[in-house]
Amino acid sequence: MHLYINLFGLTIPSYGLFITTGVILANIIAIIVLKKTKQDFDNFIILEAYCFLGAFIGAKLVYLVVSFNEIDWSSIKDFYSFNHLMQSGFVFYGGLIGGLLFVFGAGKVHKIQTIEYMRNLTFLIPFAHSIGRIGCYMAGCCYGIPYDGPGAVIFPQGSFAIPGVKLFPVQLVESALLMILAALILALQLKLKWHYTIETYLVAYGVIRFFLEYYRYDEARGFIAGLSTSQWISILLIAFVIAYNVAKKIKLKINNTAGKT
Repeated sequence: MHLYINLFGLTIPSYGLFITTGVILANIIAIIVLKKTKQDFDNFIILEAYCFLGAFIGAKLVYLVVSFNEIDWSSIKDFYSFNHLMQSGFVFYGGLIGGLLFVFGAGKVHKIQTIEYMRNLTFLIPFAHSIGRIGCYMAGCCYGIPYDGPGAVIFPQGSFAIPGVKLFPVQLVESALLMILAALILALQLKLKWHYTIETYLVAYGVIRFFLEYYRYDEARGFIAGLSTSQWISILLIAFVIAYNVAKKIKLKINNTAGKT
């Protein structure tokens, strides 16, 4: 566990390094997939640019809402305080929702068949996220509950986690589950030509995140009626996916019935 990694004389934040690594590897794989599916690379770059913008805005906004009472708003006019606030504190779910909204918005603006890109490349979201979670572990953020069982980890002084206390390795567990999810979605695509890749990811990650929240111990998450913000988002996300697909099937059935009459 190291906040910083020394590489070629440079001191690099491990959290940012792993996130960047995940994004780079995901893009390399995306290029291979795009060549096989014969999809336009320029359109992919446009969608990805919008995705990053939406993810940053969404992740930051949700963090600001969840941590509103803990933020010293009186110093917001100070450049260094504002800069620190903008560079730290992000919520993954906010980034996911913001990224998706901006991607589909970009499709509308630039006349790109966004859904086809999404369905073919969805597995790369948990793939990159999995590597990013290792960065969380290295920095000590998003840490787990006090735990004295197998796999317990102790963070050193200087990390974001509570130092010197045995904790549940929730970051590594989530990383492993995300990589399994990425492999599962890819396998379904290759073996069964699975069409519901987006839905599979959103529901599966919603379930994973809901239960892993019980093993999180960091305070900056917000709680409503006994559930964390991420648990409520998980519930709403799963409900939305199910309702959307049920409504879609009902609409298709009605259209097919009308076409036969």
